[in-house]
Amino acid sequence: MNMNLEEGLKFAESVDKYFRERPSRKADVILCTPFIHLSGVSEILKGGNVSLGAQNCAAEASGAYTGEISANMIKSTGADYVIIGHSERRTYYFEDDRLLNKKTFLALKNGLKVIFCCGEVIKEREPGKHFIVVKRQLEEGLFNLSVKEMEMIVIAYEPVWAIGTGLTATPEQAQEMHQFIRGLVNEKYGSNCADDLPILYGGSCKPSNAGEIFSKPDVDGGLMVVLLLKKKILLR
Repeated sequence: MNMNLEEGLKFAESVDKYFRERPSRKADVILCTPFIHLSGVSEILKGGNVSLGAQNCAAEASGAYTGEISANMIKSTGADYVIIGHSERRTYYFEDDRLLNKKTFLALKNGLKVIFCCGEVIKEREPGKHFIVVKRQLEEGLFNLSVKEMEMIVIAYEPVWAIGTGLTATPEQAQEMHQFIRGLVNEKYGSNCADDLPILYGGSCKPSNAGEIFSKPDVDGGLMVVLLLKKKILLR
C-alpha cells in the first residue's frame, strides 16, 4: 500500500522504459500494483515487456460486498495476474487456505494467472514444522486444481520469519524449500507440471544475496516489494 496514483504511474513508466530498452533480457517481469493503479498502468505497459497483476482479489464473484474487488473487475483492467495468499493477507486479514482456494478458482475462471504464496512464520520454523505447514498450505489451497489449471499457477515461497525481521534465510534454505515444493507438485501432478512450474522466492533479497539465491536450481525468480520511503523508491 504505497504510492498515490501519480507516483504509481510514474514508477510504472520507469519500469516499462527500463525493460523496453532491454528486450533481450531473459526474464518474465510482472508488476503487481494497488487496485487504483491497474487501469492506468495497463495503458503504460501495452506493447512492452512487462505484465500486469493485482495484489489480491475478492473471494466472491460479485454482489453486496462493499469495498471488495472481484477477479472479473481485475481482468477488465487489462491485468493478467493476481497475487493470492500473500503473507500479509494471511497474517493481518486471517485469510486461510480454504478461502484462498476459493479466490484461486475465481481468478482462474476469469482468465487470471495466480501467484500463490505460501510460507511459515518463526514459531513454525524453529520447531521444524516448516515443511508440514507449506505442504498443508499447498494441499488445501491448490491441490484440488486440474493439471491444466496448475499451468496457470506460479508459486511464491515466503519465509515470513526472514522478511523485515533482521533474520536471513540462506540460499540453501531457499533451495531446500523450493525443491520440497517442486517435489510435492511432482507427486501430485507429474514431472512435466513440476518442471514447468515457476517457483519464486519471496524472502528478503538484496544485491549481496540475490545472485546466489537465484542461481539455485529450483529458485526461478523473486517476489519483490516496492517501498516508497521519503520519496525514495526501494526494493525489498
